Amino acid sequence: MNTPHSRWLMLCIILTAPLLYVVDIFIVNMAIPVIKQKLNASQSDIQLVIAGYLLGSACCLIPAARAGDYLGRKKVLYWGMFAFTITSCFCGMSQTPTALNIARFFQGISSAFMVTQSLSLIQELFPQPADRAKAIGWYGMTLSIAAIIGQILGGYFAELEFTIPGWRLIFLINGPLGLASMWAIDKWVGESCKLPIKKFDVAGTVMLTLAIGSLIYALTAGREAGWAAWSSLVIIFGAVMLAAFFWYQYFKISRNEEPLMDVRIFRQRQFLIGLGAVLFHFMVHTSYLLMIAVYLQSGLGISAFTCGAYFIPHALLFMLSSFLASKQLMRFGKNVLLAGSLIIMTSFILHIFLLHHAAALTIISLIGLYGLGNGLVLPFLLNVVLDEVPTSDAGITSGIFSTFQQIASALGIGIIGGVFYESLTGNALADYKIALDNGLIVGLAFLVIVFCLLGLTKGTRGRELAPRKKSDF
Repeated sequence: MNTPHSRWLMLCIILTAPLLYVVDIFIVNMAIPVIKQKLNASQSDIQLVIAGYLLGSACCLIPAARAGDYLGRKKVLYWGMFAFTITSCFCGMSQTPTALNIARFFQGISSAFMVTQSLSLIQELFPQPADRAKAIGWYGMTLSIAAIIGQILGGYFAELEFTIPGWRLIFLINGPLGLASMWAIDKWVGESCKLPIKKFDVAGTVMLTLAIGSLIYALTAGREAGWAAWSSLVIIFGAVMLAAFFWYQYFKISRNEEPLMDVRIFRQRQFLIGLGAVLFHFMVHTSYLLMIAVYLQSGLGISAFTCGAYFIPHALLFMLSSFLASKQLMRFGKNVLLAGSLIIMTSFILHIFLLHHAAALTIISLIGLYGLGNGLVLPFLLNVVLDEVPTSDAGITSGIFSTFQQIASALGIGIIGGVFYESLTGNALADYKIALDNGLIVGLAFLVIVFCLLGLTKGTRGRELAPRKKSDF
């Protein structure tokens, strides 16, 4: 790869893609009530504001990652950022719920093209194990910090009275940020080497898009529809299409043709265990942020801005523990993540016993304790997944990892969030506390699974991880 400038400077520029990608998920969550009011949107309209973004992104993550292999990762990152900036402006200028949802869907598609290239470029820029672990740790930290920034800014902009309505600034702010990022990408990021792909797998792309799209849509919209019969049929269709996709990929490999995804990578034990840990952890993480925000705003009745401010210590403690963990990961390996999982489980138990009628300081401390533990886990899960993956598979593994994140988010909201909403039988604070407790109990069960999966992974303590060849699969 051409690296005319400092790799760490390039890393800072590359990380603007996942930063904007995740911020735009959580910043909108905080402003949903305001958007609904200002656009006179229905409940189904407002659900699509969130689901449309996730759906557009999830459908295109793996094809977008493969496009970087085919066209060059810098090029796809640059034009993905350009499309994201344009579609963000269209979101901010929307006059109707329909226009906003269409723009959000295409914003999600464009985000897939930029965020997958960032992870692929990181794997190329940092081939050495120690540097690679540190860089991927910063990628993971960016994802979580972006979620907190999104919540804080969302709460602030939602209540901002300005010449331009605050909810529009949530999207329009991406304009100058996107342009600045494009300028930096063009000036300082080097182009990757293109892989010798003879023919792009169009059929495989269509099959995978239909499979992932069907599953994500059914999981996000099915709960809101009370798990109607159509949602089960869509899930079955998605599962069948996914099985057909894997069969088709094996068929292409057997004929020495270029597949969209070399599915033989799933034979690797460490990769599979790591993906399982990612799946369950992100289910817990996404649903927790949703449940605690609803509890604070609807249960305790605090404003969106104050709710965002409650997460500031969470963000600071997350950054602190992430920074300290990045220094100790090569020494203590997976034990860092195991310790973080135990802290998160402890915080959930304390939530259940101490949160009801708790003072503001106690609530902030409990949320902060969650951030402290999560900072030891989330940023470094990617190190577990990519521990033994060859650099030549950087593109497709980044797509798989990002797709699992999206599926986990949908599952977390559908399963744990579903338990929360199903348990919510009234509008009193006690009703919200019971619903939160039930959701946290399911989250605790999933965290135990994460802990066990991490325990099964190979320890990375003090060892050099040499990239493997495809023939090793």
